[in-house]
Amino acid sequence: MNTILHLGLGSFHRAHQAVYMHQLQQSGDRRWALAGGNIRADMMDTIDALIAQDGAYTLETVTPHNDRNYTRITSIQTVVPFDAELSGLVAIGSDPNTRIISFTVTEAGYYLDAQNHLDLNFADLSADVAAVKAGEPVCTLYGALTTLLRARMQANAGPVTLLNCDNLRHNGERSRGGLLQFLSLVGDSALLVWVQANTTSPNAMVDRITPRPTPEVRARVLAATGVDDPAALMGESFIQWVIEDNFIAGRPAWETVGVEMVDSVQAYEEAKIRLLNATHSCIAWAGTLVGYRFIHEGTLDPVIRQLAYDYVTDDTIPVLLPCPIDLEQYRDVVLDRFGNPAIADTNQRVAMDAFSKIPAMIAPTVRDRLTRGETINSVSMLPALFLAYLQRWHAGQIPYTYEDQAMDPKVAHAICASSDPVAAFCADIVLWGPLANDARLVQAMRTAFNRVSLFVKNHRS
Repeated sequence: MNTILHLGLGSFHRAHQAVYMHQLQQSGDRRWALAGGNIRADMMDTIDALIAQDGAYTLETVTPHNDRNYTRITSIQTVVPFDAELSGLVAIGSDPNTRIISFTVTEAGYYLDAQNHLDLNFADLSADVAAVKAGEPVCTLYGALTTLLRARMQANAGPVTLLNCDNLRHNGERSRGGLLQFLSLVGDSALLVWVQANTTSPNAMVDRITPRPTPEVRARVLAATGVDDPAALMGESFIQWVIEDNFIAGRPAWETVGVEMVDSVQAYEEAKIRLLNATHSCIAWAGTLVGYRFIHEGTLDPVIRQLAYDYVTDDTIPVLLPCPIDLEQYRDVVLDRFGNPAIADTNQRVAMDAFSKIPAMIAPTVRDRLTRGETINSVSMLPALFLAYLQRWHAGQIPYTYEDQAMDPKVAHAICASSDPVAAFCADIVLWGPLANDARLVQAMRTAFNRVSLFVKNHRS
């Protein structure tokens, strides 16, 4: 039996890739097994629960019409307990039967700047470079992959595909570039050559809204199934996975359970990142500013929904055409999904990591519009919303903890404390890359920021 080793047993993986594997196995195709664990000491309670349940857990799915279904997912055959040396993951990763190593990472977890260079200003990344050289425990994706692939090379275990399952644009090629840079930094030329010859890194696009599990999910699962499952989770009924068919050591027959195997994911990727992910953030920032807690509340607010609709319709769809996807229909489906009250997705979850989301999801539309000599009135509302949000954070007025791996808090506070916060915000290289200080961006942001201020002032409480 062949194995897929997944790094990052968080909610998204268990509501997405593990579900496709479950469906494949339930169809009678059991040629592939799924194993997984974490590379950091995260979610230990969930990992312990999964180990106690032999990898099984209950997934609740909810339609926009509030129809709920419950499925016992049994595709994760091996749950690897965390240890700092990653010994359990190394053992599986260096087994010849392991043909795919997949992973789910936030955008910030790749530590890439606007030029796709590793940014050693991140303490975790620079610490991992030193740790690999010293043979000490690691904590980043690159450190973990280096540890696993070095063991695989030494075991002569054969080629393996490295498969991203996350929201990074061009995720396969960009993570591969980051890994090769990391191997150069740590000075392992033999492993660098081996990785280039014995791995592939397909780009992939994933989609399913998966809120952080709450005690209410566990209670509903118990009431509906009679199973008290501490690893239970919930996701929307919509699910999509598009993968470039570039696997060096074989793959499951995913196409038989609805996965789209394609030559290029670019059109799907751009539609998802710009029409879904960026819109999601827009609604989270706007909703937080006017006192909402949940995504559906902001989506069902006509003013916020119009901000999101205008961003997509006015500025984003035109720069993505021609496109094999019906982008107007895609926009409307996305907004219907976000308006599902049963999901109860929080603004806190969606608002996070703006310092990596703006360059990845919003700046490309700004750049494309400006390159074409077109206005950026609608797209500029999104970073303007975040600047207003950031000022609230600066003043200690966000009603939850804001998490952002790519943000330097000192820099963010300095932007907000500036005599001209809009200019300081538009000058930030992390956010804007080559667009930083562009006079057209600054002018549009001034207008948008005034609109945001009026939106907040005039919004009904």
